[in-house]
Amino acid sequence: MEDKKVAVILSTYNGESYIKTQIDSILNQTYKNIDIYVRDDGSKDSTVNILKEYENKGKIHFYPRENVGFIKSFFECLSFCDDADFYAFCDQDDEWFDFKIARAVEKLSKKNEDEPLLYFSDYDFYDNDMNFIAHSNSHKKGPSFRNAIVDCINLGITTVINKKTRDIMVKSNIQKSCGHDWTAYMICSGFGEIIYDKTPTIKYRRTGNNVSPGGKNFIQMQIWRIKKFLLNNYFQNVKEELIEFENLFSDKLSKEDKKLLNLFTSRKYNFSKMIKRVFYPKMFRQKLTDEIMLRFVILIGKL
Repeated sequence: MEDKKVAVILSTYNGESYIKTQIDSILNQTYKNIDIYVRDDGSKDSTVNILKEYENKGKIHFYPRENVGFIKSFFECLSFCDDADFYAFCDQDDEWFDFKIARAVEKLSKKNEDEPLLYFSDYDFYDNDMNFIAHSNSHKKGPSFRNAIVDCINLGITTVINKKTRDIMVKSNIQKSCGHDWTAYMICSGFGEIIYDKTPTIKYRRTGNNVSPGGKNFIQMQIWRIKKFLLNNYFQNVKEELIEFENLFSDKLSKEDKKLLNLFTSRKYNFSKMIKRVFYPKMFRQKLTDEIMLRFVILIGKL
C-alpha cells in the first residue's frame, strides 16, 4: 500500500504549546508515504517560528497566512496541497497513534476510489499532560445522511478522505460550511461511502479551548449546548449550509434523501414542514437525549 500518497492537512493558530508533539506523531507514523501541509491562520505566538524550523528541515509544506477562521483555513490548505490519494485532517494539539494512517489507508484502499470516500475512527480522551481520561463513546447508530443533516459524528482529527472527496470540496466553491469535516461527511454519506472504525487512532487532548465539546461531563455539556444552540445563530448557519448543499448536490442524492433534506431548507417558516421534522419517524442523532433536544430546537423554530 505504500504507493498510496497521503496528504496531512493541518491548520494552526497560536499552537506553540503542543504543535511539536502533534507534528512529531505524524512524522513517526509507521506509514511513511506522507506529506504534511500546514496553513497558519495568523498566529501571534511562536507557532510560525516552530513551523519554519520544520519547513527548513524539509519536514512540512508551510503556508503562513492571515486569519480567516479555522473552516476557511482548512479549505484553503486543501486547495494548496498537491494531488494525493488520501487526505487526513489534523488539529494542532493532539497526538496520533503510530498506526493511524496505515489503518486508514488499509480500509480506504479496499473501496471504490472513483466515488467519494470518508474514513473516521473512535479516539481516546487525554488531559493537557497526555494522561488518559476515557475512551470515546462509539456511535451505535453509525453514520448516515439523515444524521449528517443535523450532526457531524466524524471528528476532523480522525477523518481521512479520498481524492474524489477532496476534489469535490475544493472545486464546488463551498461558502457556507459549518466545518470541513461536516462538509465531507455530508458529501460521502449523501452520494459516497463512509467507513467507521471503532478502534481509537488518536489521543484527543482536552485543553479547555477545543472547538468540539467531546469529553465534557453532563452538566458542562448542557451548558455548552444552551450557549451554542439557543443563544446564538448556530442553527441559522446550519440552515444556510444545508441550503447551499441542496443547491450544489441535490441531483446526486437519492429520492428519499433529497426529500428529507428539503424539509430543512425553507428560508421562511413553514408550519407543515416543521411538523414533519418534529414527528419524523426515524432518529437523526445517535443518542435519545440528543434527539429530544433536537426535536425541541425544531419545535421552537431554531431549525
